[in-house]
Amino acid sequence: MRKTIIAKTMMAASAFAIVAAPIAAEAAPKQRHLVCDTKSAVRRNANNGTVIGAVGGGLLGNAIGKNTTGTLIGAGAGAVAGHEIAKNRAKKKCHYVYR
Repeated sequence: MRKTIIAKTMMAASAFAIVAAPIAAEAAPKQRHLVCDTKSAVRRNANNGTVIGAVGGGLLGNAIGKNTTGTLIGAGAGAVAGHEIAKNRAKKKCHYVYR
């Protein structure tokens, strides 16, 4: 009886070691990848932000400068700011996946 229990325990332990070996082999370090809804969605949001920022900056530049130079400088600054703000906001919807 005692030999049977010891034999069954040893068989179970060796079976566990055989099963655990492939799991340990798969435990290699995984790389982190940034996953967004789609890259085109990020690009589309950034483009929309550029247009909206350019229009808003142009209107603000015209109101402050009351000439074409103020309008162009405001439109350029607004376009850059709008693009960056929209791109960063779209990237916040992304998440990391480990593969």
